Amino acid sequence: MSNPVSDLVLGFQGLVSDVPEFVQPLIVALAGAVPFIEGEGAAAIGIIGGIHPVVAAIAGAVGNLICVAIVVLAAARVRTAVTTRRGAAAKPPTARREKFEKAYHRYGTPGVSLLGPLLLPTQFTAAALTSTGVPPLRVIAWQAAAIVLWTTVITLLITGVIRAVA
Repeated sequence: MSNPVSDLVLGFQGLVSDVPEFVQPLIVALAGAVPFIEGEGAAAIGIIGGIHPVVAAIAGAVGNLICVAIVVLAAARVRTAVTTRRGAAAKPPTARREKFEKAYHRYGTPGVSLLGPLLLPTQFTAAALTSTGVPPLRVIAWQAAAIVLWTTVITLLITGVIRAVA
């Protein structure tokens, strides 16, 4: 049985190799917007597809960040609408919500943003942070830092592996 994420990755890799060079970074940026592929996965797709590592990393990170910013801004609007409509009455938190809030209180926005990609896509973490009331610009700034960090780390690792093997 095939894995949908690996099928998607292979599809993006095939697409990168099939389009003209000037379009390849756009494909990598689109891949970066996909949860579970993220900026770091998109950079890997681009590098393996033959794009210069710096171009692949920037394209993947930008695609991921644009998607995260859209999610954060949408989540902020939804939160405002729900809290305005609901007023002070709140429903009891779910177990998942309690787990997230415990991590948030332990690590704060920086910690959840920087460590979150180890467990969840940045889009999910960003939406969760925003839904708890963290200001959208703060969420976007810390998610941007996380995206740049993880995309850079993976880009350096993949580039090093490719150079070592070649």
